[in-house]
Amino acid sequence: MIVALDIGTSKVVCLVGEQTPQGTIEIVGVGSYPSYGLKRGVVVNIESTVNSIQRAVEEAELMAGCKIHGVTVGISGSHISGYNSHGIVAVRDREVSDYDLERVIDAARAIAIPADQKILHILPQEYLIDNQEGIKEPLGMSCVRLEARAHLVTGATNAIQNLEKCVRRCGLEVDGIVLEQLASGYAVLTDDEKDLGVCLVDIGGGTTDIAVFTGGAVRHTTVIPIAGDQVTSDIAMALRTPTQHAEQIKIKYACALAQLAGPDEMIKVSSVGDRPPRNLSRQALAEVVEPRYEELFTLIQAELRRSGFEDLVAAGLVLTGGTSKMEGAVELAEEIFHMPVRLAKPNGVRGMEEQLSNPVYAAGVGLLHYAWQEQDGSRATTERHDTAVTASVGEREGGVLRRFTSWLLGND
Repeated sequence: MIVALDIGTSKVVCLVGEQTPQGTIEIVGVGSYPSYGLKRGVVVNIESTVNSIQRAVEEAELMAGCKIHGVTVGISGSHISGYNSHGIVAVRDREVSDYDLERVIDAARAIAIPADQKILHILPQEYLIDNQEGIKEPLGMSCVRLEARAHLVTGATNAIQNLEKCVRRCGLEVDGIVLEQLASGYAVLTDDEKDLGVCLVDIGGGTTDIAVFTGGAVRHTTVIPIAGDQVTSDIAMALRTPTQHAEQIKIKYACALAQLAGPDEMIKVSSVGDRPPRNLSRQALAEVVEPRYEELFTLIQAELRRSGFEDLVAAGLVLTGGTSKMEGAVELAEEIFHMPVRLAKPNGVRGMEEQLSNPVYAAGVGLLHYAWQEQDGSRATTERHDTAVTASVGEREGGVLRRFTSWLLGND
């Protein structure tokens, strides 16, 4: 069993997956509960967050018929930063070993980061062997010098600790903390898109998470603290309606492109206090929503330009996350970015396809994929280590036997 816990600004999602003999993940439990203790991806109320996590986990446990002990947790927020780094080491024995790979990644890790930040991920992009570029798996290759290019993701230490504290107070162990957009990439992107160059945009409730992939590796990550909650707030202010009604109106009727909404389509808007509800055209609602989406996409475009990868994302933009589902969002994005844009749903898992084929679950499904790959990777590393130990023990035993035999022959 592997368990993912996506603690978002608007909802907490818990997914329980089971590894099948065919090498896939089958979803056996889903739990979801509104999130009340986070603001823009960061914990602001521990008690409320703990309660939301407990409710989501209990629902998933009930459906899966098991007790959850450890979870892989997603993290986001404007405190997240990404850096591209470079490390160089001399190779011992002129052949790249696991030890050399560890040393070169440690060398890439050695960059100056603020004292209140902690490294979450070191993501290798490519290796260079004696100036030969573009190598993905250098293990066992002959060379003198090994270089690594890597992308480092850091987060605020206190934000990470608060998130861990909330999970542990629910009686759960934190198996790993994973960047949300990195997890979403596992669930919605194809290998071809990552190789060709793609910009993943995960628009949630409190934050918009961006990751740029080229050559099959992560090149840039950032978080913009504007997302679906701002759209809800705009609707509540413009239509003078309570926030919970504004959220319902957004989900049911809102459109990100005013020209797609008919002026004859009318919706009922609840008023504040004892005032009677009013009728409003869907197009008027779209005219409130469109400027906020336009602002968000313009900020994403500016971030993409600043990163220097705008001309390298040949596969275009992939939108996911709950706020990306709105009608007209893809069309508006294509108008602003002048590149292909698609709305992505999570894939690569079996079971509950109807419920999970929704961008809302992209990060949760991605966390399951990430945890599964980490388990397989650690298992493979352990097997390699055990094989090496067995070989060295065998060599030692063989050497002792040879010396003992020669001693006997000498005494004869």
